[in-house]
Amino acid sequence: QVQLVESGGGLVQPGGSLRLSCAASVSIFSIRTMGWYRQAPGKQRELVAGITSGGGTSYADSVKGRFTISRDNAKNTVYLQMNSLKPEDTAVYYCNLDPPFVNYWGKGTLVTVSS
Repeated sequence: QVQLVESGGGLVQPGGSLRLSCAASVSIFSIRTMGWYRQAPGKQRELVAGITSGGGTSYADSVKGRFTISRDNAKNTVYLQMNSLKPEDTAVYYCNLDPPFVNYWGKGTLVTVSS
């Protein structure tokens, strides 16, 4: 069974940092473009960062310069380093293919930015 498991969320003060991880259960994800998504309360899920199998990256304007997506294909893991966090970054963060496949949504990891 294919699974994507997100971890690393938590409560952080504005200006702080967190590093999220997404572990894939199968190696096929190492050859696919992956994305980090987030869904804030009352809002639609949005793509915040993507990374190709070769390491090419893209970011939403709202996180550009603050977030960095990376991957370790040997570990079937994708990371999201989040710096200079703002209260508006509060959301549940998910990873999936880019574009996403409905069956691969996991439970996500909650990031709360608050003082």
